[in-house]
Amino acid sequence: SDPLSLSLDLLRRLPPSNISANLDRLVSLCPQLADDLYSSVDQPLRVRVDRSAAGKGREYLACDYNRDGDSWRSPWSNEYDPPLSDGTRPSRELRELEVAMGGAMDVYRQLYYDTGLASVYLWDLDDGAFAGVVLFKKALEAGSEGASGSATPAMGTQGSWDSLHVFETTPDRSNRTASYKLTSTVMLTLAKRNKAAMPEGSSDAPLQQQFELAGSLTRQAESDAPIQPPSASAPSRYSLSHIANLGRLIEDVESKMRNQIVDVYFGKTKDVLGMLRSKESLEVQRREQQLRDEMRGMW
Repeated sequence: SDPLSLSLDLLRRLPPSNISANLDRLVSLCPQLADDLYSSVDQPLRVRVDRSAAGKGREYLACDYNRDGDSWRSPWSNEYDPPLSDGTRPSRELRELEVAMGGAMDVYRQLYYDTGLASVYLWDLDDGAFAGVVLFKKALEAGSEGASGSATPAMGTQGSWDSLHVFETTPDRSNRTASYKLTSTVMLTLAKRNKAAMPEGSSDAPLQQQFELAGSLTRQAESDAPIQPPSASAPSRYSLSHIANLGRLIEDVESKMRNQIVDVYFGKTKDVLGMLRSKESLEVQRREQQLRDEMRGMW
């Protein structure tokens, strides 16, 4: 009878590829659940543009972790869009670490994804600890056969990869070792649309054939690693060692998730489709089965 539980249960039964639209519809019906729903449901990352003077029109990724009300904080300018004077921002030292980590993760994005976007957001916790999220998004656009903005979906293969890595960092009292807790979520969507072949001479409009795969995978990991304590050359209490430690942890977890998706989920899907449809004719299969039966009878 709890509206939040019922809403989450409904979203789990709806197509994952339409999660954002369905979530917005639920929020419009139950606006009092907006904060709980947005914080409980993972949805594909949205791309926004920072049009401030410091942002220079650069794109960034928006999610619930850089949202405050109806505004989103840009990693380029540290400003909210739409403007929000009292929005949550990291401290000065943590903001410096955020900028440095953003540059490092953009290099990671170039090495693993070639194209796409990467964004990093950090926020302060108590006792010198901090948390943050690293976001990656890569989209594959279908080849457009129609005019842009047409109501007809573009033909071809399209899809998107959205990964969110939420972490919490807690240094020890000596500030020489830190504990990292990471929760990684990957959302993958693939769709292929083709025009079905029509009989020669047919005046009917070609039908559209569509195949779609969508889903998400979540994994958790923990790690302890040494950090460089503050010094005269690096007086900040947030060591740059956190970037290397978190980078290795994210790389390891994301690589395992990528391999699992390819080997397990796609492999299983191929096996199921192979059982549903065979390229060989029924006559060929009948002869092969007959030959197997004869060979078994010889033994």
